[in-house]
Amino acid sequence: MVEPLRVVHYLNQFFGQIGGEEKADAAPRLHQGPLGPGLLLQERLGERGRVVATVICGDNYAAERQETAGEVLALLRGLEFDAFVAGPAFNAGRYGLACGSLCAAVREARGVPCVTGMFAENPAVEQFRRRAYIVRSGSTAREMAQAMEAVTALLLKLAAAPDETGVQAGGLAVSPEADGYFPQGRTVNVVGDRLAAARAVEMLLARVQGRPFHTEIPLPAPGRVPPAPALRELRGACLALVTEGGLVPAGNPDGLVGARASSYRAYSIAGLGSLRAGAYESVHRGFDTSAVNADPNRIVPLDAARQLEAEGVFGKLHETYYVTSGCATWIESSQAMAAGIAAELRRNGVDGVILTAT
Repeated sequence: MVEPLRVVHYLNQFFGQIGGEEKADAAPRLHQGPLGPGLLLQERLGERGRVVATVICGDNYAAERQETAGEVLALLRGLEFDAFVAGPAFNAGRYGLACGSLCAAVREARGVPCVTGMFAENPAVEQFRRRAYIVRSGSTAREMAQAMEAVTALLLKLAAAPDETGVQAGGLAVSPEADGYFPQGRTVNVVGDRLAAARAVEMLLARVQGRPFHTEIPLPAPGRVPPAPALRELRGACLALVTEGGLVPAGNPDGLVGARASSYRAYSIAGLGSLRAGAYESVHRGFDTSAVNADPNRIVPLDAARQLEAEGVFGKLHETYYVTSGCATWIESSQAMAAGIAAELRRNGVDGVILTAT
């Protein structure tokens, strides 16, 4: 009889049920058995596995401390387990970074299968996809059931694997296409039933005839944005301040969201020489905003811009700054917001932009 897998599950403070953003600085802790989404993981595992423990850690704590992985490994030092699951993190940036780093650390330290799940635009995907198995998921926890199903299926396949070749015991292949995880950049040799020459000719004929085809060696196709032409004359130019740092008037009167933004805001800086602490705050959910809240000019550099304007380095400063929150923002939303801001800037005769990021 095959013994059930002993699985450790990682969750952030929200899914670990210790609190919301006020518990984002919580240090790692160990809970016996499944908790929150771990109950769904246990249901999917059935008799094939058992969630023996849950690690819980605050998003800020995990994102801001490089030693977090070591602390989690120390918590697990006396625990016997066969597999590790993190999240899924969906499109949550801090959570994704924690899930990716812990999967990579546990895999390297303990040599057990480690799986997490994320939305394609989570920044942790590109950072950790080569060091961890990251299953494709939807963008929000509304799709938890589907994500956990995919995570569990891949985990069970990996647990049956004798090595890292990508071929399982019993001949079951593990591949990004078949098992729904992000490619890791590894080349795996498998024995096919047709010669490479025949497959290549078939693909070529399909391509020239306009039929669907699939290459065995896909090349990356990163999006490219052509750079704007340089300003011919800076001294007479009108410049504007634009930021994705989520800086808004104190109290956030217009309700700018801190993540997954699809709109921007515009605020007057007419007559201001700098941005006063206490009058502004950042609602961005992807970084520690304390330094920006203490000095808003760190993210919207009005004080430096006014000085350069007074010295005649450029012509004049546009009397409105534009802001959104660049945390977990979809590419389509970013493109739409950029088009809207650019149209307003052109109507106001702005020649160039100082764009600040977090």
